Amino acid sequence: MFDELSFVMPKISVIVPNYNHSLYLNQRIDSILTQTYQEYEIIILDDCSNDHSRDIIEQYRNHQKVTHIIYNEQNSGSTFKQWEKGISMATGEFIWIAESDDWCEPNLLQVLVEGIESDKDCVISYCQSLCINDNNHIMWVSQHDKLSEIIGGSDYIKRFLVKNNSIFNASMVLWKKELFPTISKDFVQYKFCGDWLFWSELAKLGKVHVSGKVLNYFRKHKSDVSGNATKSGLAILESIQVLKTMLLHNLINVQDFNTGIKRVFLDYWTQKGSLKSGLEKEIVKNFKTHLSSSTKYNRLVISSFWRQIKGKIN
Repeated sequence: MFDELSFVMPKISVIVPNYNHSLYLNQRIDSILTQTYQEYEIIILDDCSNDHSRDIIEQYRNHQKVTHIIYNEQNSGSTFKQWEKGISMATGEFIWIAESDDWCEPNLLQVLVEGIESDKDCVISYCQSLCINDNNHIMWVSQHDKLSEIIGGSDYIKRFLVKNNSIFNASMVLWKKELFPTISKDFVQYKFCGDWLFWSELAKLGKVHVSGKVLNYFRKHKSDVSGNATKSGLAILESIQVLKTMLLHNLINVQDFNTGIKRVFLDYWTQKGSLKSGLEKEIVKNFKTHLSSSTKYNRLVISSFWRQIKGKIN
């Protein structure tokens, strides 16, 4: 662990929230330590793992970059609660939440720091990601149509956070810590979509830098949170709730809400019947409760049916 007498305030606090990712931890942490940009501290949080994570984490206990290693005695039940814990310990100007099953290119931090510092009003800087499966096969790659771009927060929310969450992986993002106390903490109540709400709340406070460079590797595997949330229907249920909260917090208008809810409904329509029965009933109930007068449930059912028949759902 670090020497308090020689400690220099880091520019970035890197938070590594881990739960049962012992297979990936060495690659994750080593990809942080080999960054070309070196002004950072590392905070490692383990959420009561029952695999060999502790053995891996302890290999880094005396590394000069590691300022905190915390083991929970009970599982928190939410990665977003771990985010909050790590942020409370962070001393850096910027936060990078480096998910424990991902890894990255050595210049990720350099690119994101340059992006966020290129405009004093910039609050978020992120790059593109490769989605990789357990066999190291590329499943898909995110993309942006410019190599580097600064976008106003309200415009960014409307263009990139209505139909879906374009910042789909925390490991691809650097953001300004000083604004954290001013945003809603509703994101902590979610198990899957809390990050979508978090980026929306943060983006409204400034500008967003988007890098078109693919620098992050987002790993998909049998036990990853996003895969399980999608299969069960939790992702759909929480997406409805996030859009409603965004509307209530004046992050989007009614028209934006209707656009987003239609997209979520199409996702539901392609999966209905394969979701957990209890969750599917809750999803339908939420759709009927939150739809506006211009986006009624029966109208969406008919529209989705004909889109499916015509093969236009994508």
